[in-house]
Amino acid sequence: MKIEHIAIWAEDIEKLRRFYEQYFNATSNDRYTNPKKKFSSYFLSFDSGTRLEIMQMDSVKKSLSPPGESHFGFAHLAFSTGSQERVDQLTAELQHDGYTVLDGPRKTGDGYYESTVLDPEGNCLEITI
Repeated sequence: MKIEHIAIWAEDIEKLRRFYEQYFNATSNDRYTNPKKKFSSYFLSFDSGTRLEIMQMDSVKKSLSPPGESHFGFAHLAFSTGSQERVDQLTAELQHDGYTVLDGPRKTGDGYYESTVLDPEGNCLEITI
């Protein structure tokens, strides 16, 4: 068994789509829109076969938790880059481009080398080897 896809709600799916395409090499399908429900989405595919669905609908409410603050439920998405050098490069590139780096890059107590950043919607991303 495998996870087929993970879905997240977004305020601006176009901005989020471009972010994942630019920094994480995602490939997007064509935008799906259901005018009756005022719903739109993209499926973003990654080289590993994993897919991320980004969705937008007028009736979805904004989270009350500040971006990057821990709360019950979804915690983060983790992306494996393949090397410590790539973790460092991608983290530096994201920071240079104005994205929030919450932590790292660093070696964690359980042996991971990682950094933690926020995507444009405040979703927490772990960038690891």
